[in-house]
Amino acid sequence: MSVSREQIEQEVRAEIMQSFAEHFSREKERKLENYRQQNAYIQKGQTLFTGSSLMEQFPVTEYCLNEGLPVAYNRGIGGYTTDEFIAAIDTVLLDPQPARLFINIGTNDIRPMPEGEDWFAHLSANYRSICEIIREKLPDTVVYMMAYYPVNGQAPMARDNPGMQVRTNENIARANRMVEALAAEFGFHYIDVNDGLKDAEGNLQIEHTADGIHFDAAAYRTVFERLKKYL
Repeated sequence: MSVSREQIEQEVRAEIMQSFAEHFSREKERKLENYRQQNAYIQKGQTLFTGSSLMEQFPVTEYCLNEGLPVAYNRGIGGYTTDEFIAAIDTVLLDPQPARLFINIGTNDIRPMPEGEDWFAHLSANYRSICEIIREKLPDTVVYMMAYYPVNGQAPMARDNPGMQVRTNENIARANRMVEALAAEFGFHYIDVNDGLKDAEGNLQIEHTADGIHFDAAAYRTVFERLKKYL
């Protein structure tokens, strides 16, 4: 039985994707283990930033040191969903016992889901669980729940990304309303520092992004300038 070129290409693509997924999973585990080890040496009661890649890539520790602001630790892990975050919550949130917490987790949940599952219901339930854990385990921590950042589906690397069909600014706005409501319910603070990141249409400024989701150091500096009053 002959195998078509198309079948071979599909199999090769599947193998490449599987290899990438396995590598990405190992990389997340490596970062988590590094954080576990680092937590043994940090100062408790400081400021903590935590979440997924958009938090991991935020050089907030360096910015705070340069500005003479209180110590800020970063425990973001790229690719994390709320499921993974909850599984690792001791390391990425609870163990540092922060006095101030900035959290931005869940954008990776705004994605195509298996048939019969709804991304919004999944994200809402998990974020509520995270809030319940924080309130129970860290009752004295001041919590800032950050609005999700805008995206740009016209960025060069975004156009062929099927996930961008779900990860739209409309869905991000819907998710932000949910986060804002949770913050009010739990007595936390909801903060939106995105105004300097958007173009006239409300998209992430294209000059700061290649994939439509992540952005450069200049954009992070814009975010930091708007966060300083909370630090």
